[in-house]
Amino acid sequence: MEKIVITGMGTVNPIGLSVAESWQNVVNGVSGVGKITLFDTTGWNVDIACELKGFDPANYMDAKEARRRDRYEQMGVAAAKEAIEQSGLEITDANRARIGVVVSSAIGGMKSIQDAIYILKDEGPRRVSPFLIPMLMPNGASGLIGIDYGLKGPSFSVASACASGADGIGMAWMMLRAGIIDAAVTGGAEATICETGVGAFDRIGAMSRRNDDYAMTPAPFDKNRDGLVMGEGAGVLVLERENSAKARGATILAELAGYASTADAYHVTAPDSNGAGGAAAICAALETAGVNLDEVGYVNAHGTGTPLNDAAETKALKGAFGELAYKVPVSSTKSMTGHMMGATGALEAIFCTQIVREGILPPTIHYQTPDPECDLDYIPNQAREQKVEVAISNAFGFGGHNAVLVIRKWK
Repeated sequence: MEKIVITGMGTVNPIGLSVAESWQNVVNGVSGVGKITLFDTTGWNVDIACELKGFDPANYMDAKEARRRDRYEQMGVAAAKEAIEQSGLEITDANRARIGVVVSSAIGGMKSIQDAIYILKDEGPRRVSPFLIPMLMPNGASGLIGIDYGLKGPSFSVASACASGADGIGMAWMMLRAGIIDAAVTGGAEATICETGVGAFDRIGAMSRRNDDYAMTPAPFDKNRDGLVMGEGAGVLVLERENSAKARGATILAELAGYASTADAYHVTAPDSNGAGGAAAICAALETAGVNLDEVGYVNAHGTGTPLNDAAETKALKGAFGELAYKVPVSSTKSMTGHMMGATGALEAIFCTQIVREGILPPTIHYQTPDPECDLDYIPNQAREQKVEVAISNAFGFGGHNAVLVIRKWK
């Protein structure tokens, strides 16, 4: 089976507006948490989030066009621009039908929907924007990237909650392996830091409320963790079939060696506490990659910082790796970026690519008090230099969706 390789990466996220900036900050343990500025949180239970800082969509697209795009779409287009430029992929009439786009979103244009409801209620239906539908639809980022670059291969979005970005990358990987396309622009984008997003996630008890002590949250795997901190942003990869990439002289960054997806079939928001679904996804992904358990040198955990998720994921790792679980370094980069919902799996795939290239493992910051239920090596607070041949990235979502990507060092 022909290998699928990564030739380009791009991101905008709470700790960087490029891959280089994000990588420097994640290995240095820089937190993206701060007070919410996108709306007035007076009287709210939660007034912290991981917002993008200094993001100007006009740096990536025409300013008029940007106004017709939801914030999540702007982010997706920005990340795709960096990824395509790094890949050096030349798009021509001869190949554009062989390039697919799968940039996913769990929710789509939540802020656009929210604002339209206010307008509809206060001013009536004639004041609703004619651009509302393309701004709210979860496939909007994929469609706009395809339009901007004239990409005519398969184009769609996957919605599997917080596994959306990873599942989208997995779908692109499968199309490439099947020979349906030669290249794909794939990842995830999400922008849910608005009144509706923050209010709804707080109501289900998922959010950290450490507003006055936000320098120490989120705290994945820590005994005193109290919930996730919402993030926003996008991550995009360019994937290619090995022979196509080599034929055009592309710089290959890493191999996307495996992918698998499972379902807990347990609860619409809570993970199955035994971690069996996550363990099954890990084992299946490694099988597709032809990788043995003892070859895995790092796990980028889903690691949201919620009490249920972190305990269940620890059990999933033990279920998959057995005693080896205590020897495999694990960290949650969400401790710095926050939880970017449908985009999070894509950004974490980028970090795993950098890990196998650079041999540096990002830390889990805010880790202070060990939890007997979470007793693995979480790389607390300081990055670690360690060569890694194979890294895996876990993305587990509401609905019981479990997606795992396997990234292997390119030789």
